[in-house]
Amino acid sequence: MIEAILQPFQFPFMQNAFWISLIVAPPTAILSCFLVLKGWALMGDAVSHAVLPGIVLAYILNIPLLVGAFVAGMACTLATGYLSGNSRIKQDTVMGVVFSGMFALGIVLYTSISTDVHLDHILFGNMLGIGAEDLLTAALIAGPVTLILLLKWKDLMLHAFDPAQAQASGLRTGVLHYGLLAILSLTIVATLSSVGLILAIGLLISPGAIAFLLVRSFGKMLIVAVIVCLASMLIGTWASFHLDSATGPTIILVLTALFIAAFVRRQILTRRTTRAA
Repeated sequence: MIEAILQPFQFPFMQNAFWISLIVAPPTAILSCFLVLKGWALMGDAVSHAVLPGIVLAYILNIPLLVGAFVAGMACTLATGYLSGNSRIKQDTVMGVVFSGMFALGIVLYTSISTDVHLDHILFGNMLGIGAEDLLTAALIAGPVTLILLLKWKDLMLHAFDPAQAQASGLRTGVLHYGLLAILSLTIVATLSSVGLILAIGLLISPGAIAFLLVRSFGKMLIVAVIVCLASMLIGTWASFHLDSATGPTIILVLTALFIAAFVRRQILTRRTTRAA
């Protein structure tokens, strides 16, 4: 039994997969709380899809792929903000148009070039192919992002709850707004090599949603989200080894199961409270 539990830790590629889990879990979990609070779930989805053309263009121009991904992510968020602010179309509709258009552009560009980079690795990640360079890149992004979120969480929380009150309190709401969007783009770049573009949205939404169902304090929500995300990534990585399944999707399935469990728990508690009243 103990031998089966410890077996995955004996292989270098699994050790790197566990390390990348420890690196990307805190920033994605903390950021997910703000995205859930602000109702920006679709924004995370939009940015994660929209970075594809930036990656392909970076490959064509022979510059770091992560630079292209970040520039494309920021272009998506800025375009969404401009279009929604200068038209009668709602923001969720604008995001749907922008991210689907940029994702389609990325597919067209990808199919027009010859490359040994497999599209599946970009879309779904390749945790078992993580190298030392990938770990370093993720750490250099995840560390500052986590630090900024922890230092500014009260300002970001007030901005998420009540932007008007935040502005009246003297906070630079524009900086907070676009700063959070920049952090979102950077976080997606950090998860690129592990879970990929499509599955990144699971890490950016599920931990916050689960914590929201379990606790009523935002401070506790941040802590619970990090624990949930970290546990899910480690358990999913470990389980994928024994199940011989894709690591990224297995992690997302663990998060989905935890969300269902948290939802059922909340429903039971609500019914008990209603009956007691």
